[in-house]
Amino acid sequence: MFEILPNWHPVFVHFTVALFLAAALLFFAAAAAPARSWSASCRTAAYWNLWLGAVMTLATVAAGIYAFNTVRHDEPGHLAMADHRNWALAAASLWWLMALWSWRQHRQRRAPAFAFLAALAVAAAVLLVTAWKGGELVYGHGLGVRSLPEAAGEGAPAGHHHDAAGDPGQPDHDPAAHGD
Repeated sequence: MFEILPNWHPVFVHFTVALFLAAALLFFAAAAAPARSWSASCRTAAYWNLWLGAVMTLATVAAGIYAFNTVRHDEPGHLAMADHRNWALAAASLWWLMALWSWRQHRQRRAPAFAFLAALAVAAAVLLVTAWKGGELVYGHGLGVRSLPEAAGEGAPAGHHHDAAGDPGQPDHDPAAHGD
């Protein structure tokens, strides 16, 4: 299937990951120093980051499903995408549970319990694994990116080849080919 709309998943996912990780760090900071004057502010910011991340997850998952069904890929890429999708759905579910749990805590005006913080650490770990697997799709399998043109054949500059054994910053130029 050809891509009809642009792939928005990379845009949404970066906001989602940043909001959730910021929420976790702010919850941990507030729990580490509950008597400090800034602890309540950290907790308030953590709640908002968590809830905004949960809302953003809706767009992230929708865009991810769209990308899953439209990005061109081979069999190894498909297997990697399915693995990432499974981790992503688990992460999204965990973070939604965390958002609901935090909403209940907030409404009852209770500070996050140790069990909440432990579950938050697990959710953050699952999120990081999911993000790693998403990065592998792009950087390991080249999915969702346009390929660069081949530097061979007609139109390629003569003598402009890079040698891995030579200086990686300098192309291997053939002075005769350029009239140098």
